[in-house]
Amino acid sequence: MLSAGDLNRIREAVAAAERKTSGEIVPYVVRKCEEYSVAVWRAAGLGALAAFAVLTLLTVFHSGWGEGWWRDARFQTLAMAVVGTAMGVLAAFVPAVKRLFAGKQHLTRAAHRRAMAAFVEKEVFSTRERTGILLFVALFEHRIEVVGDTGINAKVSQDEWDSVVAKMRAGIKSGKLADGMVEGIHQCGELLHHSGVEIRPDDINELSDDVTFGE
Repeated sequence: MLSAGDLNRIREAVAAAERKTSGEIVPYVVRKCEEYSVAVWRAAGLGALAAFAVLTLLTVFHSGWGEGWWRDARFQTLAMAVVGTAMGVLAAFVPAVKRLFAGKQHLTRAAHRRAMAAFVEKEVFSTRERTGILLFVALFEHRIEVVGDTGINAKVSQDEWDSVVAKMRAGIKSGKLADGMVEGIHQCGELLHHSGVEIRPDDINELSDDVTFGE
């Protein structure tokens, strides 16, 4: 996902942003938040249902001579099984199809739960003034979350976090994950600086600047 050069650029961007503010930025990337097995079953079920619907329409509207071959119960069962299986396989191995059948709400909920787990895992809450920020990217889900600790959220609104997400998404959508993350980190640094999250004279680097790759 990221080369050694990309990782170094992100690390340097975090360090640069943190020189302006007491905020501690933690970049976190996961390939997939869960397996979404429900998407496979939904696809298989809807595929079988679609096959059944087509066969039923043929039966109802066919006006030709004799009985149509599609009326045979064995053929109908086979067709439903084949189409359902094919759709299930597509959902299992084609990310866009799996996302479609998982549904936007499920993807969003899964990404949010994983972001909250990452916040705890990396102990983003453990900074002296509660100024940790998690920049979370879920690649499969196409979701980005910025999770600030209480000392940050007291000064930064959700609309301002949304602007950071928009900056990151623009870079990532163009196929440049590192560029999107660097832009988001830079935006965070500027936002915190202008929001009054000032750096202290005795400030230390409390959280790692490296990207974490979650399971």
